[in-house]
Amino acid sequence: MNRLALFDLDNTLVDRQTALSDAVTRLCRRRALPPDCERWLRNELVDRATSSDFTRLRDDFDLEVSPVDLWQEYVELMAATITCRPEVPGGLVRLRAAGWTIGVVTNGAGDIQRAKLAGTGLAPLVDGVAASGDLEIRKPDRRLFELAAARCGVSLADGGWMIGDNPAGDIGGGHQAGLRTIWLRGRPWPDGLPAAHHVVDDVMGAITILLNETE
Repeated sequence: MNRLALFDLDNTLVDRQTALSDAVTRLCRRRALPPDCERWLRNELVDRATSSDFTRLRDDFDLEVSPVDLWQEYVELMAATITCRPEVPGGLVRLRAAGWTIGVVTNGAGDIQRAKLAGTGLAPLVDGVAASGDLEIRKPDRRLFELAAARCGVSLADGGWMIGDNPAGDIGGGHQAGLRTIWLRGRPWPDGLPAAHHVVDDVMGAITILLNETE
């Protein structure tokens, strides 16, 4: 089996929810947006964000501001506020030293997902990134996992691991892609979905399992 570890990004490698709250607050203050706009953004961006959300914001609230500018500012604020646990970079370094290839497969626009990796300093530790906006497909579509593996310079046909917090997208998608899976518990588990191979509390637990696989 490949020593290929594909990680989800949001709420697996990085803390999206805290960054989202901070970025929306800062954006609305900078732009002097009314409270209704801030509430709208918090509701609409809770799971994901794309540039089209800011076009809808402009149209729904009749704002005299470019949605392109709003989106770019939001991307920059997310990159500035996003964090990961301090142990995560060192964990990825240890995986690479043990011969693992590391990829990220994530739902979201490519520009903002790569900005998050850069903002946390994780980008140099990742061999390849596949974001759903790259192909306009989303996990659990197998093609996104195939793209991630290809961008890491390996073949998905040789197997590997998928690590993430989303039962259907990460674990269900990982199963469909022929990967072993590690689930970061937290979300409700859907009925009928095959169980993950391992269940952990956080991404460091998953990295520990992978390092033990190497021994």
